[in-house]
Formats: sequence, structure tokens, C-alpha cells
Amino acid sequence: MKVALCQIDTTVGDLAGNVSRIVEYANRAASAGAELAVFPELAICGYPAEDLLVRPAFLAAHDAEMQELAASLPPRLPVLVGCLERNGRAHGLAGRDLFNAVALLHGGQVRVVARKCLLPTYDVFDESRYFEPWREPARNLVVIGEHRIGVAVCEDGWNDAEFIERRQYALDPVEELAKAGADFIVNLSASPWALGKDVFRQRMGMAAARRHGIPMVYVNLVGGNVELQFDGASFAAGPNGLAFEASVFVESMEIVDTAESWQLAPTEYPDAEMHWRALVQGIRGHANKFGLPHAVIGLSGGIDSALTATLAVDALGPKNVVGLAMPSAYSSDHSLEDAHSLARNLGIELHVLSIESLQKTYAEVLEPVFAGTEPGLAEENLQSRMRGALLMAYSNKHGHLVLATGNKSECAVGYCTLYGDTNGGLAPIADLWKTEVWALARWLNREGERIPARTIEKPPSAELRPDQFDSDSLPAYEELDPVLRLLIEEELSVGEVAQQTGMPRGRVAAMYSKVQLAEFKRYQYPPTLRVSDRCWSGRRLPVSHRYREH
Repeated sequence: MKVALCQIDTTVGDLAGNVSRIVEYANRAASAGAELAVFPELAICGYPAEDLLVRPAFLAAHDAEMQELAASLPPRLPVLVGCLERNGRAHGLAGRDLFNAVALLHGGQVRVVARKCLLPTYDVFDESRYFEPWREPARNLVVIGEHRIGVAVCEDGWNDAEFIERRQYALDPVEELAKAGADFIVNLSASPWALGKDVFRQRMGMAAARRHGIPMVYVNLVGGNVELQFDGASFAAGPNGLAFEASVFVESMEIVDTAESWQLAPTEYPDAEMHWRALVQGIRGHANKFGLPHAVIGLSGGIDSALTATLAVDALGPKNVVGLAMPSAYSSDHSLEDAHSLARNLGIELHVLSIESLQKTYAEVLEPVFAGTEPGLAEENLQSRMRGALLMAYSNKHGHLVLATGNKSECAVGYCTLYGDTNGGLAPIADLWKTEVWALARWLNREGERIPARTIEKPPSAELRPDQFDSDSLPAYEELDPVLRLLIEEELSVGEVAQQTGMPRGRVAAMYSKVQLAEFKRYQYPPTLRVSDRCWSGRRLPVSHRYREH
């Protein structure tokens, strides 16, 4: 069967726009000779729609648009699309009001043919809040022509006992569909990306195809939805390998023939390239979907702001990115020089706004309540907050999106100032460890200098007091990042981390204490582009607690 895998970018709540996108790609599929077109999970309403799903008016609008979609599709092309379905049994009985479902649209008719069985409630997912799990996976089978097609929805394909090391569920819907006689299985997904996840999905699909002896066709969402980045990376796998791999982080329509022999091996991209693709998509998608096509960034001459500006240029174009350099009395000459060099390399507008006069004014205003104290953290943080105020003023006046520039390492240990460098509408690199920031900067310079070499090589410093360096109070990031990664992403104990990294146990405990004490800042941080499995909304810790490890 010739199946069109339609990897599209949807917008949550843009029902008419999403339907228009589906019609456009269905017409392409029909023109290319497809016998079936498949679209991602919840493609009509967008994913995740969260508490829009409890609004009756939203559900009614969804149902009306689905009927409009069925009437607008090519009449001879069957289409499988992710949708919402009301759970009639929920009224007066136990159960959620909705199913996460799949509809077959054909000849102007709508028929729900499958419902999601496995509802994830880990990491960034909270589907049990809205959906009732379907408990009869063998019934998610639809006959189109002479083909018996098993239909799985995203998580339904993530529970193979022979592939998944620690299964979350007792049920394997793919196994049930194979036993029910499916000729092949299609998986409609909205699977957000994290580093390595695209390759993992492909290997999982190939393992299922080998185990059950039937093709696996996987169609994933693409595009950005604030924190979540969907990479697409749709594929078709047979017992002997892949038929094709869709491009990552771009829309596409590919046709595969399930009668052919598939023998391709998965392609793996460098980590830095995948980070770049995800973050550029995230900035562009956020700007476009919020109607904010211009960005402003505070350029300190340091690596974090330089990388953020470079990503913004790649996402929005140099004419749509503005830098503000805001030197203080403690800023080094080379920091301003490096900011100018970066702006020239990127072709962006740069404004220099000195905050020295503001520092003096703040000192005079605060003198009555600061009298008799020594200058310290309060005065240092004021500099960051002055810069944050200037960035927000520029944003308010000119309509630019402020991009925060903090990285995951500094944010984890609280080295970010509330209402200062945490200001912004989006935090593009806050899920990148500092060592990943350097790696991505060097990758961006692989064909010529974009980020000044001195910016990459110089020791990190906030420059909030004379001769200040991050290493004054933190281990080198090459030592710190592995420790933080094990504490935060692997949830290992202080003792286990000390044993694995060689850092003294007392120092590991001190770093973990910083992480715990900084949790209140993380709750107030701007939306962060997710590139790991333990990002902002996927990591849920109490702000106030007394648990400590020694």
C-alpha cells in the first residue's frame, strides 16, 4: 500500500489553520498517488492543548472543524488524522470525558477507528488529566481496501517488552494489533524531541518490525510549541531496516510502499547540529506563533549572549535581531569589543547603553537604607536588574521579544538574577549545559568565525565586581556539568555522584544544596526550549522542602 506520511507543523487552538494545513498536504499526497495519508496525533487541535480540552466551546469548535475537514479532502483518498472524541460513557459514570483518538476521513465521512491506550503522565506529559485510556487495543484495526491496518497513537508504541528496559505499562498495544492480524501498523505521534530521541524511535520501530514481521509506519509532529520542540523524523521500518527517514525539524510529505523491502540504516547527526536545529526552530516558532518577529538580546561580550544572538539570527534573520550592550563600571574593555565584533559578524544592530549613571543614581537613592553596610550581592544584582529594565523598556517601546541568555548550569545553581538576566519572553539556551554551549558555539564557527574566538575562550565572568570569575565560587564547568547532570537528569544520590565523578562528597553535597536552594528561581524563569529529558516543566520539585543530602 502506498502510504503518505504527512509531517506537519500545527498550532495549538488554530483549528481552522490546522485543518487548512491537513487539506494542503492531503492534496499533495493524492497528486503523488498515495492510497492512504496519515497525519500526526491530535493534528486538528494541536498538541498539547492542555486545559483548552475542558472548555465545551473548544470541543464543539473542534468537532465542527473536523466535519469541515472531511468535506474538504480529496474524495478518493482515505486519511487518518489525530482528533478528539467524546467519551459517551463518562457522563454519570467513571472516566474522563475524552479519548485521544484517530479518525478515518473518507468520502466526506468521519469515523473514529482508534483510541489511545497508554497515557503518559511522566516528564512533560499529563494526558491522564484529560483522556480516558482505551482498554481494547486489538479493536484499533481498520480495513482500507484489502489492507488490515493497525493504528497506534504515540505512547502505544513505547512498551515493547523486548526493547524497552523498564516498561511503564503491562499492556503492549502493538503486540495486540499484530496478534489481531494487522498487515502493518501506523503510529500517529506528537513526540517531543530531546537529544538522541529521534534515533531511539527509529531503533524501537525497527525492533517492533523484526519482532512481529510486519512494517511499522511512524508519523510525527514537527514544529515548536513554546517549550516543546517536535522534530518530525517520521520513518517507515520493516524487518530488515528503514524505508526512509523524513527530514528533521521541517515539514514534509513522503510516500512509502509497504510492499517493498526496506534496508536502510538510521542516520545519526552530531549533537551540536541537532541542538542548533531544535533551538532555531524553537525561536522561530515562538516568534511566529506569538506574532513577535523581532528579538532583542543583552550582549555582554560573553559566550551565552553571543550564542543566543547567533541562534536568533539563524531563526529570524539579522534585520530582526537587536543587541543592547550595557556596560557598567566593572565591565572590561574586551567585553564591549567582543560585543561589537559579534554584531559585525552577525550583521545585527547594536546599541550601547551605559549603566554607570544608573549605578550612581541607585546608590544615592538606596543610601539611607544601605548606610553602614558593605557593598556586596545586593549591589551586584542591581546591575543585572538595571539591564533587565532596559531590555524590557526596549521591548515595550519597539515590540521586540526579549531573549534570556542563561544556560542550564548557571540556572541550576542559582547563578541568575531574578528580574535581571532572567527577564525575557523565551529562554533559548536554558536547557543547555555550559559545556554544551561551548560545543555549539564551536560548531557554529566550523566554516568561519561568527562568534568571536575570544568570547569562546575567555574564562566565564558576570563582571559584577572587579576581577570576578565564575570559578571563584564554582568548580570549572568541565567538572561541574557531569555532577549536575547526574544529580538532576539521573537523580543519583550525592554519594553515587561522588563515586562516579571523583569530586569530593562534601563538594557534591554543596553543589546539590545550591540546586535545591535555587528551585524558587527556576519556577520564575521564562519558558525554556527543551532539548533534554529533564527540562523545566518535566522536572517537578517542591520549592519549599527540608530534604538535604550530605
